[in-house]
Amino acid sequence: MHAKLDGMPQKLATADTFVGKRVVDREGTNFGRVKHIHINRDTLAVSGATVHHGFRKDYFIPETFIERFTDETLLLSAPPVRRAVRVDDIDGHRVGKVKRLNRTSDTNELESITVSHGLFGSKVVSVSEIHGIGERIILRIKKREFEKLA
Repeated sequence: MHAKLDGMPQKLATADTFVGKRVVDREGTNFGRVKHIHINRDTLAVSGATVHHGFRKDYFIPETFIERFTDETLLLSAPPVRRAVRVDDIDGHRVGKVKRLNRTSDTNELESITVSHGLFGSKVVSVSEIHGIGERIILRIKKREFEKLA
């Protein structure tokens, strides 16, 4: 439970006020609900949020995706890439699901995604090959080009 304290500035809020709020992007796509707010120990600024979506599907959204908090939602400036999301080619044909997010070690920026396809196959797709992100990920390439990737 949170409380407004005497002398507390109007724009401040406790982190637990956002737990359970819906997470949506500009198009209104629902990405789940806020489970945790993460605070940077050095700067004391919000560094991201853990979002819960479905059974055992928690994922981290860095502060670069967070546009603002409202009374009812956490608004995202861009939809995040998440594991287990369907991946389609440019023509809308299914090519697989996101298996892993590959980030650079120094900046933690997304570098590529590993897409699982078939029973045991997986391919690494560069971020530059991603056309769109939302309820599913759309690639800039066709399915036969995806199959030729190493």
